[in-house]
Parts: sequence; C-alpha cells; structure tokens
Amino acid sequence: MKTPLALAKFSKFEYWPWWLFYLPMLPYWVLLSIKNRSLAYFTAANPGIDLGGFYGESKADILKLIDPNYLPKAAFIQVHSNITSILAEMNKLELSFPIIAKPDVGERGNDVMLISSAEELEAYNRSADRTYMLQEYIDFEIELGVLFSRIPAEKTGKVTSVTGKEFLSVTGDGQSTIKELMSKELRARFQIERLGPALGEKMNSILPKGEVKLLEPIGNHCRGTKFLNYNYLINDDLNQIFNQISNPIDGFFYGRYDLKVKSLEDLYQGKNIRILELNGASSEPGHIYDPKNSLRIAYKDLAWHWKRLASISKHNMNAGFKPVPFSQIVKTYWKFVILKKAD
Repeated sequence: MKTPLALAKFSKFEYWPWWLFYLPMLPYWVLLSIKNRSLAYFTAANPGIDLGGFYGESKADILKLIDPNYLPKAAFIQVHSNITSILAEMNKLELSFPIIAKPDVGERGNDVMLISSAEELEAYNRSADRTYMLQEYIDFEIELGVLFSRIPAEKTGKVTSVTGKEFLSVTGDGQSTIKELMSKELRARFQIERLGPALGEKMNSILPKGEVKLLEPIGNHCRGTKFLNYNYLINDDLNQIFNQISNPIDGFFYGRYDLKVKSLEDLYQGKNIRILELNGASSEPGHIYDPKNSLRIAYKDLAWHWKRLASISKHNMNAGFKPVPFSQIVKTYWKFVILKKAD
C-alpha cells in the first residue's frame, strides 16, 4: 500500500515546505542578527546586488556583472511586448527554439518554461505579468549549483558546496504507462498533478523497456530534480576557476552559480561553462538535500554557511556598507509573492 502523498512529504526532509525546514534555524538567525545588530545583516554580503541578492533582485542586472564568455545568449522582454518584435529580437541575437523563458525576478523555478515554438512563446508572452528573460537552451548534460564565497579582506575565496542535479525522468518497462511509472517513485509521484496537464495523453503512453523519458528539463528541486552531494569535485583547480569568474564581479562575495558545463574536464579548465543564474545572499548549499544526507548534517552544513555569510556581511558593514532596513525585505516579499498569489 502506497503512503499518502501528504504523509510521504514529511517522511524525508528534502520534501518539507521551506518554512518547516528553516524553522529550527530561526534561533540561530536571531543570534546572528543580535551579533550584527541588524535583522537584515545578510543584505550587506553583496553590496553590488540589490538587497545583497536575498530576494527580488533582477536576473538581468546580475548577469550583466558576469563575463559574457560564461553566459548563454539572452534577451529581456518587457511586459506587453509584441510577438513580432520578440521574434525579431531573437533573430537578431541568433536565438532559436527550444529556448528557456523565466521571469526577470523570480524564485524556486516559478514560471520557468522550456519553449519549443513561436506559438508557445506567444502564449507565454500573453500570460507574463512582468519582465522576463529568453535564454538560450544549453543542452549540456551536466548541471551544477556551485556556491562560492570570499571574505572581503582576503584576495581569494573558495567553493564550499557543489550540487549535482539529476533531472526527473522515468524508465520504461514495456508494460506500464508513464503515469504508472511515475506513481511507482515518490519523487515523481509529487509531480503527477503538475505535469499531467502538460503531458496530456502522453501520460497514458507505454514506454519500451529501457527507454528513458525526461519529464522535466528545468533543474529545480521543487520540480522533481534530485539534488546530489558533489562536494568531492571541490579542489584547488575548481577554486581557482571560480575565483577567476567571481573576483571581477564588483560587490559580490557570496552566492551560488547555477550552471551547465560540457564535461568535468572542461569545468576544471574553465571551458564550456554556461552560467544560467547567479543567486546572492539567499543561496542555499544545495548539496544538503541529497537523499542520502541526514537532517543533522544538513543543519550543520547550513549553519556553517550562515556563519560565513554573517562574517562576510560584518566585514562589509565595518567597511561602511549598511544593510537595508528589514522592512524593505518585507515589502519586497509582499510585492513579488503575496500580491502575485492574490492576482
């Protein structure tokens, strides 16, 4: 007998709602806030990014700070743009389908979509209620989350977390439908309701034995991607590469790069790296969500990163950079989350 989804969600901490997972960390945040004399001390970690990259930052503004050699081609589209002008801009930039569409301001994979045609793009454009980005789809097989940080007083920083991403898929047995295959695996079961309308009748297709069907091309944990602990990849070569990428970024000291790379050999040589996003002060060490990880170790690793974030913030505050008022964080969250849900 299968465990009900509502109960299964609490069987492993990686499936917990974010607020429940972070609730035991609340006293530590209060302690760090007292030590740094600010509830929003973390917004001083990255003076070059709005709110330190904690929430509400523009992807366009951040990507402009990064060496273009590491970036996919991208266009930023204003609300109510004409589809003809959008296609013309894509043609100008040599952007072709499939393409990734995502809000310029957004979190946790919300409204991110793989667009395969002009018709799908037109539908996405009609529904968009804010500026969004069209980003070149990079088909490299390896996608990683690399968390890098540097103490402002030090010349070099280091990578402290590497997250491998295993995309949601099912493997055919020659007898079961895609829906039946999904129902056999807990991670996929959570996504049936969301993916059902998109897959339509394909949910009833029977996959040949051994055939792998990719169900979700977007590498977000909340969309079924399995996060894996790839910290074994951390070495001096990796640190050197991310110092080369990060140090030229003015006012950046703590954050996670979400990227794709063609091979691990290329990663260590700094070649064929495409940075999809750079997240700031709110960046999680994604490796903690590895299914093999224990809750105790997850909190231990998270606390270590929060302590480092606080140390970076304190250095910047001592240098004259002030954290934003906590009320501004509340207003930003209200604008981009509460009001959007109410629409």
